[in-house]
Amino acid sequence: MTRIGTAMNTLRVRLMPAHLADWGWAPLWNLLYLGFLFMNWQESSIWLPVTLLSIAVFLPIYFRAYHQYGRRVLAYAAAIALLGFALMPLNTSANTYLIYAGALLPFSGIRLSRAIAIIAGGVSLFALEVSLLHWPIPFVVIGVGVTAIVSTAICAANHYHREKRLRQAELKLSHDEVRRLAALAERERIGRDLHDLLGHTLSLITLKSELAARLFDRDPLAARREILDVERVARDALGQVRRAVTGIRTAGLAAELASARLLLESSDVRLDYGSVEVALPPEIETVLALTVREAVTNIQRHARASAARIELSVCSEKALLVIADDGRAAKVVVPGNGLNGMRERLQMLGGHLEIESVRGQGTRLVADLPMPPEASFALARSAQV
Repeated sequence: MTRIGTAMNTLRVRLMPAHLADWGWAPLWNLLYLGFLFMNWQESSIWLPVTLLSIAVFLPIYFRAYHQYGRRVLAYAAAIALLGFALMPLNTSANTYLIYAGALLPFSGIRLSRAIAIIAGGVSLFALEVSLLHWPIPFVVIGVGVTAIVSTAICAANHYHREKRLRQAELKLSHDEVRRLAALAERERIGRDLHDLLGHTLSLITLKSELAARLFDRDPLAARREILDVERVARDALGQVRRAVTGIRTAGLAAELASARLLLESSDVRLDYGSVEVALPPEIETVLALTVREAVTNIQRHARASAARIELSVCSEKALLVIADDGRAAKVVVPGNGLNGMRERLQMLGGHLEIESVRGQGTRLVADLPMPPEASFALARSAQV
């Protein structure tokens, strides 16, 4: 069974282009509708071999059409429609090919209204041909009606599916761009901080080193004091640099919230969150941002929610992050790596994580982090100002 499955996957990869990998087996399952070609009531001794020959011609055109872009798809849709018109005198179910042609129209990128107009033209030609072939009126009405309705329905479904895939691709690009810009802004901030710190400090070290060199022969004690000053300044600069670069690996909460909205909107989940205006210590902001990332990923993958909400409240004693959704709630029996990682990161800073899941009401995640004394003092001063 494993070998058969591997062979089938290999066949699918070869037949379908890479950009349609997320479609899975759908294009192949659609070929089952070719079975309607064998529901023929036309009395002819050669209809079966001719129908089989038409399928052999159809399959390369069908699969090749998925590898095309833009208006070139229209040529393949037209070829399939012509195949149906050619088979019509021998097979009363040849309109199946017209439905396949209509299903391909959205992939050309034309507007839905234009695609429906093309289908209307094809159905009109179909009605004219079967009238000339002297089909019974009931069969003409049924055949034309079924062809028009099914072709239009499948065309519209494929159009909206294609539009959704395009929106998801655009949102993913926007999501990646937000992360890239956030990382760029952080690097620029670190660069400015290092420049401000090291520019003054290195100039001071240079001046004191030159002074110590001049005093070395005349006043060794003064030269020693200058060298000790150089050592003190260098140690102080090292500490400042270490504090400055602490933020290099931090994740920005505001950027993470913006990315979360883009990610959830790509799955048709509405996300509401307030603005983040409080300057948090880098280590706390990083933990909260990573908590948001992991929680939003779980909502997108597992919750099947329609709406989510993120709230952050900060006071002088603690920071409280609440993430809630209205999706299907499932009791967490064995926490996964994501939940364990969130809990461990919070516990390292003295915080804790609570998860409340109520079936029919969704899931509520609460992350509680104590604020360090220096941050509490800074928040108190900013509140007084």
